[in-house]
Amino acid sequence: MANSSDGARWRRSFSDMVSLGGAAIAPLRRGLAVLLSALSDRAQAAFARHFDGGYDPSALDGPAQRGDGGIAVRNLSVGYGEHLALEGVTGDFAPASMTAIVGPNGAGKSTLLKVLAGIVRPMAGEVTCAALARHRLAYLPQQAELDRGFPITLGELVALGDWRNFGSVREPPPRLAASVHEAVATVGLEALINRQISELSVGQFQRALFARLLLQDADVILLDEPFAAVDESTTDELLSLLQRWREKGQTIVAVLHDLDRVRLHFPSTLLLARSPIAWGDTSLSLSADNLARAHITPGLPERGRFGRAA
Repeated sequence: MANSSDGARWRRSFSDMVSLGGAAIAPLRRGLAVLLSALSDRAQAAFARHFDGGYDPSALDGPAQRGDGGIAVRNLSVGYGEHLALEGVTGDFAPASMTAIVGPNGAGKSTLLKVLAGIVRPMAGEVTCAALARHRLAYLPQQAELDRGFPITLGELVALGDWRNFGSVREPPPRLAASVHEAVATVGLEALINRQISELSVGQFQRALFARLLLQDADVILLDEPFAAVDESTTDELLSLLQRWREKGQTIVAVLHDLDRVRLHFPSTLLLARSPIAWGDTSLSLSADNLARAHITPGLPERGRFGRAA
């Protein structure tokens, strides 16, 4: 467990991190505060939304009420240059559902997640997601896409999950430190709260990312291979978190490559091979015929069954 001096040190370091340069630009921050105070409440909120992507002043009113966590995908096609990554994808992720996306190497799984997250624009078709429009969507990419060398502590990383509640032009709320400690304790990393993320193991870093998701408290959570290179015990604990989120009404969409784990924990599955092979009940989607159509051979070791790229 972290002692009180550790907690105080973390709170100071995080306050320094979000101070936008500390004393060097303190006059600018004070001037901005005066400017904002002269605006009406509505104008202040509009200013903050414009300059702080993801800031949502309604989140300060109290515990978030679940909005519409559904996602509708219609005739979606995505290409990179002359390469077509997705073609004719149509279907729905129901609110409070838990869906796995599986498929062979190059099937477009990660691309689909990035389109759902608003990172990649489609060539054709559309995605309708109220949670994205309300900044209540969380996206966790593969670890290989994250900079582990960034000089930030585990506690600071987790605290950024609450960005929607303060952004860059406000002070972090007083409750933030307690929320961070609670989230870190939930994933069993409280003793490491002041550790640099570069010093964490793969499993510890993934737990930290899940703790950040706890603070984000999003209506829709997108996960790209969240259990890759993570040991069984950590995977089981993270799967328990996913189940709790679903029970709270959050929508979970995860790219996975372990068919046995998908069958055990995910009620719905999208079997993708650039276009959907099957989308719905997992037992039906992962039938032998559908797997054969997707060029997946059941029973092979995981590394042989799927490639890492998606």
